[in-house]
Amino acid sequence: MNSKDFKTRLTAFGTQNICVIDASISKSDYTPIDLSEANTDLQNFDISSSKDWDTYITNYLNKRNKKVAFGGYLEKRGIYNRSDYFNNPNPETERNIHIGLDLWIAAGTSVLAAFNGEIHSFKDNTNYGDYGPTVILKHELDSFVFYTLYGHLSRESLKRLKLGDKVKQGETIAYLGAAEVNGDYAPHLHFQIIEDLQDNFGDYPGVCSITDLEFYKKNTVNPEVILGL
Repeated sequence: MNSKDFKTRLTAFGTQNICVIDASISKSDYTPIDLSEANTDLQNFDISSSKDWDTYITNYLNKRNKKVAFGGYLEKRGIYNRSDYFNNPNPETERNIHIGLDLWIAAGTSVLAAFNGEIHSFKDNTNYGDYGPTVILKHELDSFVFYTLYGHLSRESLKRLKLGDKVKQGETIAYLGAAEVNGDYAPHLHFQIIEDLQDNFGDYPGVCSITDLEFYKKNTVNPEVILGL
């Protein structure tokens, strides 16, 4: 099966109500959120402050009577300017395009395996603005190997994991971390579907530059389609 066929097959999972956070939360309690540079609301608070982000997300959900805010695949964002890990004065090489899906909800929320698979790797990515604790699962669909990444977790989540352990779709694999450990963000899950992991271990770029965008568009899958959002 080639990459195009794989993406077509994977897209069919969008009808199966796959959840990557607390399955007791109905998809009707999810609401989209725009965190791109086009969102003028982001000019009204300090986007370098995780506390201000938490307040903004909480108010956004409360106003809509929802529990989860989601979005961000291929979204160009200004938030990464606060971190030297991403910031670059050259607009062609600055990493500011998000290539995963963010699901914003409280710390401590359970994180679930999207598909049957195994623990490929895990790592605490401690750069400012990075993922913090991260888990990568390895999956296989008709002999086609692919990976899912779960970032911004709690440190306690990594303590009980073992490489190669089997996981089932919907099984709790981790819990969301607070700003103190998750790269200094308001609590959320960064979920990413990756074809070629490129020999990475416990980490994979979740933000890219415009120069590399075409590659990452081909090497990732839009999680919104898979989750039926």
